[in-house]
Amino acid sequence: MYLTGFADEAATDIDGQIRAMKQLGWRNIEARSIDGKNITDISDAKFEELCEKLDDAGIMINCFGSAVANWSKKITDPPDSSYAELKRAIPRMHRLETELIRIMSFAVPEDESINAPEVAGEVISRMREMVRIAEDGGVTLVHENCNNWGGRSHEHTLRLLDAVQSPNLKLVFDTGNPVGNRDVRGKPPFRFQDAWEFYTSVKEHVAYVHIKDGRVYDGKVRYTFPGEGDGHVRRILHDLHKSGYDGGISIEPHLAVVYHDSSVETDASIRFENFLEYGRRMEKLVQEAGWKKYK
Repeated sequence: MYLTGFADEAATDIDGQIRAMKQLGWRNIEARSIDGKNITDISDAKFEELCEKLDDAGIMINCFGSAVANWSKKITDPPDSSYAELKRAIPRMHRLETELIRIMSFAVPEDESINAPEVAGEVISRMREMVRIAEDGGVTLVHENCNNWGGRSHEHTLRLLDAVQSPNLKLVFDTGNPVGNRDVRGKPPFRFQDAWEFYTSVKEHVAYVHIKDGRVYDGKVRYTFPGEGDGHVRRILHDLHKSGYDGGISIEPHLAVVYHDSSVETDASIRFENFLEYGRRMEKLVQEAGWKKYK
């Protein structure tokens, strides 16, 4: 098992992101935003500069936190931008020796229409094309249970995996997303998901884990330190250890900055220290779960 994190929640620039990981003593970064742009969208010159700085620091990029098919890409819009982003990412992943790229399965309406056969058919068709691109490129897609079709319940996730059936499509399970996501099975009003139920239903397919936590107040999620919310973080970590999990555990605090919500942002020094505190608490939790050593 190894620890990593969305270091853009510690600092905007790669120098600050590397510094955060060095202070934690971690060797990996889950790369998402560099100077305000996704790692798939920065210029070639900026990318080469990033590679050199990572090499000098002895830091690896273990996963591309891409925007492929994410919550901003509607199922009613053409999928071309997601296909193009995935194709751009692959040579950069090879350059960095990165196997995993986080994806989603397109934004869909939060009503009963989400369960329409034509919606499922379109999502599955698009996922098959993305898997084909990944297979050709020799990389692995890890689908996140976020605000997308496959994340609307564990049954949606399993249906997606069953329809595609490729070793190049696996799951990244996020402990915090179910806290604020509705389970759209059945009839409205839809209840919030349960992180433990979701995790235990899909865990055999989980190749990577995101840790965030929170509680819902007045219909809105308020994020907490790990283990202080309703994401069943401790329980899931203990089960991962018991099950022999040996993949990455990536922190995504959402306390000082939320990547998809520009209204949540604080002073740079506060967000940096907050990220470090989150990481230190994460280390205590994995030790409590049974991991005495991690990469």
